[in-house]
Amino acid sequence: MTMIYDKNSRKKATNLTINSDLLKIAKDLKINISNCLEKSLEQQVIKKKREKWEEENKQSLELYNNRIKDHGLFSDELRSF
Repeated sequence: MTMIYDKNSRKKATNLTINSDLLKIAKDLKINISNCLEKSLEQQVIKKKREKWEEENKQSLELYNNRIKDHGLFSDELRSF
């Protein structure tokens, strides 16, 4: 998979609003909140980028699938299975 962002980019301090009880429990359990957020945010970015790509390419994918349905694959005659 291609990199979706520069993982070596410097960190930036950010203010967040988090449920205080959840934050306390996470801290008590020694959960690295910054790392946890980064991993979760990365997964959300990947998901949203995939959805955006699929939407932007929906028409082309449908045209291609219809062409294959109507005419088959170029290798259909070459396959032995």
